[in-house]
Amino acid sequence: MQTKKIIFCKRCLYTNLHPFSITFNEEGICSGCLIHEEKNNLDWKLRLQKLKKIVKSYKSKSRKNYDCIVPVTGANDSHFIVHIVKNILGMNPLLVNYNKYFNTPIGISNLANLRLKFDLDILFKNINMNSVKKITKFTLLEHQNIYWPILAGHTVFPLEVAVNYKIPLIIWGAHQGLEQVGMFSHEHEVEMSRRYRENHDLFGMEAQDLITIDSDLTEEDISQYVYPDDKSIDEIGIRGIYLGNYIRWDPTSQHQLMIKKYGYKSCQLPRTFDTYDHVDCYNYMNLHDILKLSKRGYSKITDHVCREIRHKRLTREQGIELVNFYEHKKPENLDKFCDWLEIDANSLALVLNKSKNKNYWIQEDINKFKFTGPSAHFKNTKNNEINNNIKDILDKEFIKNRNINLNKKNEEYILFGKGVGELYE
Repeated sequence: MQTKKIIFCKRCLYTNLHPFSITFNEEGICSGCLIHEEKNNLDWKLRLQKLKKIVKSYKSKSRKNYDCIVPVTGANDSHFIVHIVKNILGMNPLLVNYNKYFNTPIGISNLANLRLKFDLDILFKNINMNSVKKITKFTLLEHQNIYWPILAGHTVFPLEVAVNYKIPLIIWGAHQGLEQVGMFSHEHEVEMSRRYRENHDLFGMEAQDLITIDSDLTEEDISQYVYPDDKSIDEIGIRGIYLGNYIRWDPTSQHQLMIKKYGYKSCQLPRTFDTYDHVDCYNYMNLHDILKLSKRGYSKITDHVCREIRHKRLTREQGIELVNFYEHKKPENLDKFCDWLEIDANSLALVLNKSKNKNYWIQEDINKFKFTGPSAHFKNTKNNEINNNIKDILDKEFIKNRNINLNKKNEEYILFGKGVGELYE
């Protein structure tokens, strides 16, 4: 049973149960929608000039060193971020990529395309897979979380490179807390911090917290996920800035531009209409998303719908229809995950049952649960199809130019791709 009354935003579909401490004004509008309004009011030309002034001091005077570090993947906004950093800001970035090991062929192809089209150097981090599996198994069983090592690696590797190469500036895309719930104003110009990483990116668990009496993890297993100490960071003056504070952030239009300019590859995913985010991972919009729904009472489709409502490409009613259609679709590729982690399907099913938060699920029988989360309060909560008007909008805005496996069938995880794009055309 719900222990807290659900309050929905009057504009989007976020509720007061959002884990990022969302707030509401007297009119019932959430802080995320209110901060989004800044995008229509700020002088973005002036903010871009401010950004150019900030990064100017970091440019290598001898041009023999890199100007900054840019963390990249084979999806999300990586193409757009690199485009801005190199072509708009005129910087020479060093790209860094943490290998998530759940790689899809289309993701590896996009990563190769990124390196080749922009003609930049890229460093890869490939952590001992046995350690990665041990950590994933532990976080799955104890915290019903498979993405901790990916998020930890993606956020710590750029800092390691910054320390080792003495490159003080790291450039990220948008701040998730700002974009989703208006945690900050764009004008606050908040920067990446150890505290935000731990509390939100890592769900409150630092690497050292994984070593417990119940785990078989060792210092050696977690060593590659430990954040550099403050002394090392301060000596070099490392800072991480978000482009979204200085550039009007719109992932949908940005991906459309990257398809047109650089041939970014997109595809249909099983549990959302968004064909751009997370196409590089077999598990993000599958097992990871189901675990999010189980624990948090909502899934990524709600994030995507709220974003599109705010950008006025969808109405609130259309958003409800899409959440009803996608939220309880069965995840795919669970067999790939079980094979990789060397567990059986029954063990995974037990973990999925364990992950059901009693605030959002009522157990009616063995392996049978009734969902009582936010979307259960919508009318017509079970949609078998999407109406044609919404389909027309989605077909226009969300381009599908590839299959996730490209031309390969029954593809397993690509554990590492060396960046030869032609292999995955």
